[in-house]
Amino acid sequence: QEALVESGGGLVQPGGSLRLSCRVSGFSLDYYVFAWFHQAPGKEREGVSCIVSSDGKTYYANSARGRFTISRDKAKNTVYLQMNNLKPEDTGVYYCATAFCSDEDMVGDSWGQGTQVTVSS
Repeated sequence: QEALVESGGGLVQPGGSLRLSCRVSGFSLDYYVFAWFHQAPGKEREGVSCIVSSDGKTYYANSARGRFTISRDKAKNTVYLQMNNLKPEDTGVYYCATAFCSDEDMVGDSWGQGTQVTVSS
């Protein structure tokens, strides 16, 4: 069985924080790369952050760098996205995925169902 299950989304005010979780089943955190993607309403799905779990190397989109932090907990088979100083433009569905990542791009492969984040006053 291979599955990615996101949780932790919700409604938050601008400037607030959320921590998203991606529970991983069937994909080793050592052998797979994991990424978070964001899809704003009416827009394309875009890579937010990526972690190469074998060595912990991370990548961030310009919009996320300095505000978001991706991390992993191997014992819990979970990948996290800590989101701080949230802005209204961060609103949308966040997806966890296995991925191919580089400094230039993030490309998803296997996807979770997504979790909704709404940043609004």
